[in-house]
Amino acid sequence: MPLPLDGIVVVSCEQAVAAPFATRQLAELGARVIKVERPGDGDFARAYDTAVSGLSSHFVWLNRSKESLALDLKADAGAGADAVMPRLLARADVFVQNFAPGAAERLGLGHEALRERYPRLVTCSISGYGPSGPYRDAKAYDLLIQSEAGLVSVTGTPEEPAKSGIPAADIGAGMYAFSGILAALYDRERTGVGTHLEISLFDALVEWMGFPLQYTAGSGAPPPRAGTSHPAIAPYGTFAAGDRTEVVIGIQNEREWAAFCGVVLQRPALAGDERFRTGALRVRHRPALHAEIDAVFARLTGDEVTARLAAARIAHARRREVADVLEHPQLAARDRWTEVGSPAGPLRTVLPPITLPGRPPRLDPIPEVGEHTRAILDWLDD
Repeated sequence: MPLPLDGIVVVSCEQAVAAPFATRQLAELGARVIKVERPGDGDFARAYDTAVSGLSSHFVWLNRSKESLALDLKADAGAGADAVMPRLLARADVFVQNFAPGAAERLGLGHEALRERYPRLVTCSISGYGPSGPYRDAKAYDLLIQSEAGLVSVTGTPEEPAKSGIPAADIGAGMYAFSGILAALYDRERTGVGTHLEISLFDALVEWMGFPLQYTAGSGAPPPRAGTSHPAIAPYGTFAAGDRTEVVIGIQNEREWAAFCGVVLQRPALAGDERFRTGALRVRHRPALHAEIDAVFARLTGDEVTARLAAARIAHARRREVADVLEHPQLAARDRWTEVGSPAGPLRTVLPPITLPGRPPRLDPIPEVGEHTRAILDWLDD
């Protein structure tokens, strides 16, 4: 059976993370994604590191199932009737770009000009702060956006703020671009006309900051940084068993608190302790609460702790290192690992999270810079 986006052509002038993440999702649902890269070095994310058999870990993650077209966009903009981009966009359904502010317009690729010339084209611009406002021209690396949006201020320990360990702003913007493009394609089916999408990393991350923003506006103070704990729920976070296994728990209501005390801690009277009788009191007396839990867990192994948690039907997990996730039993049991081709040979990779029964995702190789240039130009000449 065909994939949902079979026949859709996406042209993307993309680099780094946000736009490539969006277009990879489209490719895996069947779209033909033509990645336009600078001749020679290509997408600068290709050079972030050499961790994956000499390839960049970011590039490997973001760019499978795409075709690479090496093109000097400045020279192409002055090439007249022989220009590649106009011929390419005439065949495209979607155009994505994450140029610096104003660069698309200087190249003749601004959305207003494209909308006039190609009315069915869906255009998507991804930027740091959006097309207007005092931050329009500011550089917008992921850490900078995390800082401006307040994510750094609520992440980390009470003593030290920290950025997210993954590029949260880039991923958020990429996912909103992906979902927005799907909505725009659906809308085009009804109207016959494409539309323009403006996605900014800052807007995406501010949306993800909804809980801290509401909490601060309502209470007058930000939620405190609490490591793996929760600023408004306790017990919630990581606890060590006697064998140093780290177990993460989350108590959501009074029924669970009573079960935790009775079955896991085997101290049912603790549920009625005046310091811990309600959720708000447990948060207020968090250090004393953690001391009570630590005293019990220190006498148990990780397996014993998780067995008691399971018996009490308490939500729990193991705090795993990244290397542990590579061998996670859930991924193995569901056969979530596969291989993808690359310039360095076959690479182990995880399957996309969107699954369609009976229709495997598109998983084509990670391309070399300009690997498909000749084939794409021949296609344009057909």
